[in-house]
Amino acid sequence: MSVALGRRRAWTAAPVLLLFLPPALLLFTALVVVPIGEAGWYSFYDWSGYGVPTNFVGWRNFFLISRYPAFHTALINNLIIIAVSLCIQLPMALGLATLVASRIRGALVFRLIFFLPYILADVAAGLIWSFMFDGDYGITGAIARALGFPAPFVLADPNWALVAVLVVIVWKYFGFHMMLFIAGLQGIDAPLLDAAAIDGANRWQRFRRVILPLLRPTIRLSVFFSVIGSLQLFDLIMPLTKGGPADSTQTIVTFLYTFGITRMRVGFGSAVGVVLFLICVVFAFSYKRLTFRDDE
Repeated sequence: MSVALGRRRAWTAAPVLLLFLPPALLLFTALVVVPIGEAGWYSFYDWSGYGVPTNFVGWRNFFLISRYPAFHTALINNLIIIAVSLCIQLPMALGLATLVASRIRGALVFRLIFFLPYILADVAAGLIWSFMFDGDYGITGAIARALGFPAPFVLADPNWALVAVLVVIVWKYFGFHMMLFIAGLQGIDAPLLDAAAIDGANRWQRFRRVILPLLRPTIRLSVFFSVIGSLQLFDLIMPLTKGGPADSTQTIVTFLYTFGITRMRVGFGSAVGVVLFLICVVFAFSYKRLTFRDDE
């Protein structure tokens, strides 16, 4: 009986698969698989992007990457961004989520306010903050002059530019993680919290013993998005600093664009893209294997 039912469902689903699966596979192959394969092929050539690549250089582009001090700085900056995202951005998002998740008056307004930065386009957000950090016309310069200090040019200072970028990153993306945590909090059954309160657990104990364990799947997903997003950060940095000053705010993607695309070294840029792709793939599969196996 069950075998016949399974066959009937398979025959019923077959037309839907034949209708929708080939276009999806075609788009995925054309827009994902083929560009990845081409980038891997170009990475073995010294190619400017014009004509057909003919100057085969083997692994030389990959060896050149390790010789660039700017790439080392970019890699370290990516690690710093990941650390700030995990240690500051996610705890802030979780704390605000616990405050605005409850159905209190004005909670929806606060959710909207905190989520608005994420809706704003990355380039627009970068341009807005570049004006705010400007020492002549920005709010930071106005505050410094009002306090009797010389106007700082934060984005032009190699010692402070990365700090300014980190502030913008936290401001821009914590609202997304806050909404993830709110969705996780709303999925927790209220009777569990009521039972913990009846047993004498205070607010901190309920948060630590009940809420956090039930939020583990959401936290793991938020950490995954945070790390992958930090590795691929580009749109926000270009209008702010373009990787400068003195390469102090380079990330792997801005390094790819600055030293590969703008200098017409498409083969070298493709090699950087392959390195970034491998880092993301290794992290994704390792993270899934280590953290998501309990959810299967």
